Amino acid sequence: MTKLYPVILCGGSGTRLWPASRLDRPKQFLKLLGPHSSFQETLLRVRDLADGQEIIIVTGAAMIDFVREQAREIDIPVVILVEPEARDSAPAVAAAAAYVEALDPDAVALMLAADHHVGEIELFKDAARLAAQAAGKGLIVTFGVRPTGPATGFGYIRPGAALDAEGVFKVAAFVEKPDLDLAKTYVGQGYLWNSGNFAFKASTMLAELDAFEPLIAEAAREAVAKAQRSDPDAACLRLDPASFARAPKKSLDYAVMERTGLAAVVPAAFSWSDLGAWDAIWGASPQDGHGNAAQGDVTLVDSRGVLARSTGPFVGAIGVSDLMIVAEPDAVLICRRDDAQAVKTLVDRLKANGRDLAQRHPVSEAGGIERRVLSHSAQASVEMWRFSAGAGVDAPGANIQVLQGRLRVQDRELGKGDFVALAPGQPLAALEPSTVLVTTFS
Repeated sequence: MTKLYPVILCGGSGTRLWPASRLDRPKQFLKLLGPHSSFQETLLRVRDLADGQEIIIVTGAAMIDFVREQAREIDIPVVILVEPEARDSAPAVAAAAAYVEALDPDAVALMLAADHHVGEIELFKDAARLAAQAAGKGLIVTFGVRPTGPATGFGYIRPGAALDAEGVFKVAAFVEKPDLDLAKTYVGQGYLWNSGNFAFKASTMLAELDAFEPLIAEAAREAVAKAQRSDPDAACLRLDPASFARAPKKSLDYAVMERTGLAAVVPAAFSWSDLGAWDAIWGASPQDGHGNAAQGDVTLVDSRGVLARSTGPFVGAIGVSDLMIVAEPDAVLICRRDDAQAVKTLVDRLKANGRDLAQRHPVSEAGGIERRVLSHSAQASVEMWRFSAGAGVDAPGANIQVLQGRLRVQDRELGKGDFVALAPGQPLAALEPSTVLVTTFS
């Protein structure tokens, strides 16, 4: 029986879900639709499919703590492949394929995004098993979602001839995101949304990369071969930076899927969303009889079609319709639901103006360290870090003042009142619960 290895791509910043999603805590780790994040939901969906095989997460160094902590919350062990830098999806998938091929040359990888929402789990599992079966025969299988309307935010797939009696079809064409009129035409002609999730034999994917993008294939194999295991439990594999950097930046669609003759599609019966913007969150959320979705300390009166979400102040709205209201402790977003895609424009403007809140939450927590921004300017940033006992970090180049507790910097112990200038990368570890002020200069 062919072994199945789930591979979850866990990158991206989810800019269109600002102010909740930011670079320091992106959307896949936010609990936007219930008790679990979309990353955790993805892990739960594939746990049974893995049938004891490793579940592989591909992510960047900044996300390792989120991955570990959220996997631990739901008691699902994972193996983390750490990208030294973001080089788009093709190198990430190639590295995962090289890793899986080294475990079992005949194994199938089920490659999923960490930030998607699936409504009917059993229907997803049925589609995944069907895709894996077809992938075992040498096809590269994508999941095509039956459209619920003429969406302009997705690419589309034109299905071709049936490849078997089970519901697998040849891909006749991949098409780019259309305008509204063309999207209506596509829906009328039976096109499917391109979900960006795939099943393939690791050896098949690498063979296609050898043919179309040999530099990516070579760099991925070498990055895995020279990777370093950095955890005591060997569950974190850091890809070799020099090797990985040689891979050209390309998406999997451009590198392989639009060029291969092995592309197939399984039409999915499950409901699906990429949760790409706040209108998608509204659509996937439970709603009242007036089409309102409320989360947090929110009261809506005589309102219709509103998404209102708060993790900070109370939000009250009266007599409004078709709005998105998202409140965080340091920022509030209000826009029409049909302007959801324009949130990225706002974030780009904030970045251009040097506003730190475009990319960072005022309080973040990872690896047993809570970081709170006290002051930020173009010249300097001052933060308060609270360490749990045993927590550690490779410090940025910064001035550190200990307010409480004891910490160790290399062979030196720091206590209350101590002040030290740290070079970038110096390890800082808490010997007991500790609080420090961290000042960095631009």
